[in-house]
Amino acid sequence: MQMADQLVVFHLDEQRYALHLACVERTVAAVEVTPLPGAPGIVAGIVNVQGSVVPVFDLRRRFGLPERVPALSERLIVARTSTRRVALIADAVAGVLGCPMEDRIAIAEIFPGGRHIEGVVKLADGLVLIHDLDRFLAADEEKALGEALQSRC
Repeated sequence: MQMADQLVVFHLDEQRYALHLACVERTVAAVEVTPLPGAPGIVAGIVNVQGSVVPVFDLRRRFGLPERVPALSERLIVARTSTRRVALIADAVAGVLGCPMEDRIAIAEIFPGGRHIEGVVKLADGLVLIHDLDRFLAADEEKALGEALQSRC
């Protein structure tokens, strides 16, 4: 049996998603997000996390889910891509899941071209979609975000 992968599981509506624990710094209560002119549509804005300006990704926009009024129960997942620190808006964070590698299915086996999803975990009560934050933004979105962050200074 291979080692278990540690995943931080979170919810958007009734669907469960996950990030690798190694890229997650912390989860915090949602705060007001400041708009960032010129940023790609997936970027809700920016927040201050311990003195650092961090872009906030709205996963609902990325996945075509209906917008909803922000709730006090929402969480921000502060994580690190290979190039920057980011925050993701989640409805709720379920916790950490130890997932044996043999319980994972690569997204290419199910949906070739599934750009934002790395794989799927099969659980007794449903599926969990695993995100790859390094592939979350397209090259043009990454460039636009960098320019928007630069221009705010």
